[in-house]
Formats: sequence, structure tokens, C-alpha cells
Amino acid sequence: MTTVALAVTDGMLHFELALACEVFGADMTGVADSWYRLSVCGPSTVRAGLFRLEPDHGLDGLQRADTVIVPGWADIDQDPPAELVDAVRAAHEAGARVASLCTGAFVLAAAGLLEGKRATTHWAHTRELAERHPRVQVDPDVLYVDNGSVLTSAGKAAAMDLCLHLVRLDHGSSITNALARRLVVPPHRDGGQAQFVTTPVPAPHNHPLAELFPWVIQRLDQPLTVEDMARRARMSARNLGRHFRSVTGTTPLQWLLTQRIRHAQELLETTDDTVDSIAEATGMGTATTLRRHFHRTVGVPPDTYRRTFRSRTPLGSPDR
Repeated sequence: MTTVALAVTDGMLHFELALACEVFGADMTGVADSWYRLSVCGPSTVRAGLFRLEPDHGLDGLQRADTVIVPGWADIDQDPPAELVDAVRAAHEAGARVASLCTGAFVLAAAGLLEGKRATTHWAHTRELAERHPRVQVDPDVLYVDNGSVLTSAGKAAAMDLCLHLVRLDHGSSITNALARRLVVPPHRDGGQAQFVTTPVPAPHNHPLAELFPWVIQRLDQPLTVEDMARRARMSARNLGRHFRSVTGTTPLQWLLTQRIRHAQELLETTDDTVDSIAEATGMGTATTLRRHFHRTVGVPPDTYRRTFRSRTPLGSPDR
């Protein structure tokens, strides 16, 4: 069982802290063969906004975790506590994967974990992070950045995106989708998506593209174009692009590609279909095209992904 530790001290943002608890402390019995063992590490009683928190372990407990989550730091005008910075650095040196949520990036930067790396934080504080830590390559226009053992996210909803990204890396798309359904959030928003989105988590039937999205998802095996989607949405291609930017933060074609990749991930995890068959089922056309887009988007070839994340039990079996 993978251990996840939340690094907390006075001054943490309670939203990001609670969000991480919901994801990594979820009861996934009957869905996942194993889940995370969650612990909260901090010095004695911690004050997070209006709430008081009793940690399970001291900050030294971070060094025993596989993954360390650093929630948002409320007052970026103050340096984070030295004991917190030292504990996060020591955990990373001990081999932990370290992820910050929102302004928790200031803690990682203070620990030296972002030196020479690309990183992000809440868009309102990216300039301050860049000025205070000039050797960090701050990207203000993305939801999260994955550097392997060090990850950073933008604010609020983007923190959920990063947490689900970690679950996807550990457990695959099918289980992540099941968790997202329980949390009533989108199962995947690409890390490179823009931070400033008018409707980051659109409510069902509450935006101009509400009927278009499921129509497209049901036709991923077909060669859809922007004109096809615009015609279905009863608007011009230019107007469609404007609505896509507003609702998803990306273009229609990039969104469509993301859905095709997501569907390919699920098929690789849950079926014995060949890469050629999956390429056809996802509208990629050929295995070569699928492999190129898949590797560029996911970071590994389809065959490697299947070996890593293949579900142990088929979705249609009674055990599922």
C-alpha cells in the first residue's frame, strides 16, 4: 500500500488540505485492489483557516512516505517555517515524490526542489514566485507541471487535477474515472490547459457545449472535424472555438485529441485489443498515429502503458 503524507503547519489553506484528504483518503473498497495509506504530519496542533487539525505524526514522518503533499501556503509574504522546509527537503532526499498544491510551491522552492525546473502556482502569485526564486522556470499558464519526483499545481480546482493525475499514474485511468465520478469532478484536465478558464468545472447542461460533449464522446471512432462539431453545436467554427476556450481552456481539436487519448488508455487497461484496433476505435486511424500522439501526451508508448496499468480484473467480471 502506497503511503501519502500531508505536510502541514499553521498557515496552510484548508481547501487544498481537505481536497487531498478526499482523494487519497477515499474508501475505494471494491474498486481498487489497494489504495493509499494517508497520514497527516505536522508539529502538534495545526491551525488551518477556521479549523484545528491534530496530525498523526511529526514532520519527521514525511521521510517514511512514498508521496508527500504540500497544501497551499496562506501568507506568501512570509517565509514558510524552516522546520517544514527542512522536512520536505529531507523527504525528497529520502526518495519521496513531492507535490505542491497551489501556493505550496513556495515551500518546494524554499526547499530547493524547483531549482532549474519548470513549475507553477496560483496565477495571482506566479510573478512573486518567479521574482523570489529566479532559478525556477515559472509557467503561469498551466494547471500543473509534472517533473517526475517533483510536481506543482495551480490553485483550487487545479489542485484536484494534480491529485487525480497522481492517482492516474499509480492506478490507471479506469480507477481514476471511478474516483472522479464519486467526487463529481472531471476525470481529466490536461496539465497544459490554461489556468484562467471562465468555467473550469462546467455544470451539466449549464454551458453552450453541454450537448456537444457527449455527442463527440460517442463518436470518437469517427473522423470528426471542427466543422462537424460546429455544425452539431449550431454555431460557426469561430464561435465554437471561442466557447471551447471559455469552457475548457483549450481548442476543439486539442480537446478532441485528449478524449481520444483517454479512451485509448481505458481500452489498453481493460481489453486485449491490439494497438491497431484501438487506433481505429479511437479515431486515430493507424497504430503509428496513435503511438506518436500517445507517447507525446502520456510520456510512454501504448504497450508500456498497458503493461504498467493493465487492470487485473476485466471490467465486465463479477469481481468488478
